[in-house]
Amino acid sequence: MEPFVLNKELLERTENPNSDFGSDPLLLYVEPWRQQFEMLTVGFTTRHGGVGNSPYATLNCAYHVGDDPEVVLNNRRLVTEKIGFAAEAWTCGEQVHGKHVAVITAEDRSRGLLDRHSALQDTDGLVTNVPGVLLTSFYADCVPLYFYDPVQQAVGLAHAGWKGTVAGIAVSMVETMEREYGSRRQDIRAAIGPSIGDCCYEVDEAVMQHVRVWFEDSPVNDKYEDSASKQAYRPVNNGKTMLNLKECNRHIMMKAGIMPDHIECTTWCTSCHPELFFSYRKENGITGRMASWIGLEER
Repeated sequence: MEPFVLNKELLERTENPNSDFGSDPLLLYVEPWRQQFEMLTVGFTTRHGGVGNSPYATLNCAYHVGDDPEVVLNNRRLVTEKIGFAAEAWTCGEQVHGKHVAVITAEDRSRGLLDRHSALQDTDGLVTNVPGVLLTSFYADCVPLYFYDPVQQAVGLAHAGWKGTVAGIAVSMVETMEREYGSRRQDIRAAIGPSIGDCCYEVDEAVMQHVRVWFEDSPVNDKYEDSASKQAYRPVNNGKTMLNLKECNRHIMMKAGIMPDHIECTTWCTSCHPELFFSYRKENGITGRMASWIGLEER
């Protein structure tokens, strides 16, 4: 079952070119977690329900793409209001396709809200155990990775393009939660969000030589057993490879010790659904960014 759920009526509206969402953000929620963990908020924005104009119409959440900063800030406020958090809870890093993970304290709350310069620099992963802090990061084809430890009440969020994926940012997230919060790997829940799929993501050998490293040693004990690589990539006739970054990250998460049945993985492809998502590859680089978020609600 698809874990990233959009209300059916709203989904039908996205397929209607005449639909107008106004300034009411259209959001995807991680429904299994939403039902199971009442103090957790977690999800992913779409391109609808903001106040921006083309080519960033309408719910662009990132400053770095060239959109009007005031529009971006307004969009962020709309999202936080929709999910019941204060705008000041919004906390983010300046993403560089790396694997650095920042540990967010109460003093870091709001970093990156008002401008790029106040964000956590050179940071693609965030973890916290502070209620009322909303971890956020930005996407237009890369993979959002979510982490939650319901025992220690800690959350994490990582931005994983192909570089972050092969650098092992998923492993860095697990190790950081283990070190900082005493998380046990068997307790950690993970989710893999909307991103470009192997239906649309073609890469060359320069990328694949880094990907294969994760599949060369003994296979992880999952439902695919030693066929995990077949789920993660497949060669095509032109000498290129269609790469499934979602499956790569699922495989890496399990190698890091997360239990297979503790991982939720979406089927949404951002490039296949431009009516719903921004896609860097589909829109030739000139487009907005969705935001992922995760946070612990204040009691």
